[in-house]
Amino acid sequence: MHVFFTMLMAFCRKKLVSRAYASVIAITVMMLCRQAMAQTFQDNSSSDARLRVATPLMAHPANVPVVPAFSRPEAMFTDPFGMTSWLRTRGIALTMDNTNEYTDAISRPTSGHPNYKQGSSNAGQVNTALHINWEKIIGLKGFATHTLFTSRYGTTANRMMGDWLAHSSEIYGGGGNVVVHLVTAYGEETLLGGRISIAGGRLTEMSEFSASALFCNFQNNSFCGRPKAAIDNQYITSYPAGEWGFRIRGRPLRYIYIQAGVYFAERGIYANNQHRTGFHFNSSNIVGQLVPVELGWEPVLGRQHKLPGHYKIGGQLISAPNPDNYYDEDGNPYALSGKTARNRQQTWSTWFEVDQKILHHSYSNAEGGLTLMGGVIYNDPHTSLRNYETYAAFVDRGFIRSRPYDSFGAAMTYVKIAPGVSSTDILDLSMIPQKTLPNHATGVQEHATIFETNYQVHVMRGVVFAPDFQIYFHPNAQRNLKNVEFIGFKSQIQIL
Repeated sequence: MHVFFTMLMAFCRKKLVSRAYASVIAITVMMLCRQAMAQTFQDNSSSDARLRVATPLMAHPANVPVVPAFSRPEAMFTDPFGMTSWLRTRGIALTMDNTNEYTDAISRPTSGHPNYKQGSSNAGQVNTALHINWEKIIGLKGFATHTLFTSRYGTTANRMMGDWLAHSSEIYGGGGNVVVHLVTAYGEETLLGGRISIAGGRLTEMSEFSASALFCNFQNNSFCGRPKAAIDNQYITSYPAGEWGFRIRGRPLRYIYIQAGVYFAERGIYANNQHRTGFHFNSSNIVGQLVPVELGWEPVLGRQHKLPGHYKIGGQLISAPNPDNYYDEDGNPYALSGKTARNRQQTWSTWFEVDQKILHHSYSNAEGGLTLMGGVIYNDPHTSLRNYETYAAFVDRGFIRSRPYDSFGAAMTYVKIAPGVSSTDILDLSMIPQKTLPNHATGVQEHATIFETNYQVHVMRGVVFAPDFQIYFHPNAQRNLKNVEFIGFKSQIQIL
């Protein structure tokens, strides 16, 4: 499917048809396709960990170990040759999906920068997840393992326009340009009917903390996956990077959870020299620890209990060497002294996030309705690039009665750059000759806003296609760069 639409865009350009007209053609073709029951974007292959956070206890849980049911997303091949059913009855869940993201700049880049250009990009990935219930296989009660592989391809267009803060295609990067990249591989023991969950192995921290399956209803990296400021520190792992870690979650009440973890900070977790394939298991790169804690409340509101919400507050302490964004070891601005930036052994980050469905469409499926989202992430101003980020978004599924499985959404994020980073930029620009600025900047970095909207078309079983529009206000958080607009699309094909 993604190949078809990439070829369509290329054909339209070759015939000198406008980009906007090419997008209209693509949307029209998709709207004419047969519709069947389906979900919209849910980040299916990697969402099991998130769903286990976002699922309240049953009304009367048992007091014995139990493996929570594995998710079974709607797929193109529901049960090929009976394979899926045969595996699941034996405790094995195998899922596979493809996500593709295309973006095309419809505005020209800021003049005076020969490396900037107006262009387009395509990026994507194939995910394969394997979940095994060892209670069914060898009688090991409450124990399961979860393994996730990915294969990524392509590039992202925002860098062509001078922005390095938020990819216009979230899928880009981190996969090592290899056929198989290991994301996670860990074991999980669930006790007391789901009241306690203990996990350990190769984990991705931000798949469970400050996480939501709703984020990837969008495409821009400022929001999809997780708000970008949540992984501002170089040691925080987010999909597709994993590290050694341990996490425990408890549910003292049905709709309340508290979780904490210890993750071992590794150098270069997104770099290819050590982590290209994800199979680097030794401890040679470990330089410290990350300790996150999160408290969540998950009410299901409304008379018919069809309005789920998630309210979470959390933070983490990071004990690993991080460079100061302004001072050197002597307490002077390193931009002036020319010395190495001061290393800080302790730093931190915090978050508060909310999503709440406020309206359920009775003619839609169980996920139909209007959900509002909002949050703020605040980081240590001495070591961060993004001092804080705020966001607001909504997703409305099934608001058109004749299209009960389509969805419309919009998101806006605002990022404030840390004061030390801005001050360092000012000093670097004042030097004669001017120094090269950090973070690929070509001017003073201060703040940036990104707006995105899309309409998700449910094409057929397991296939979703979403025309997308993005606008960057102050790309790369620089006032000297003019606003940039992108059009494109995101597609997802759930294969198994």
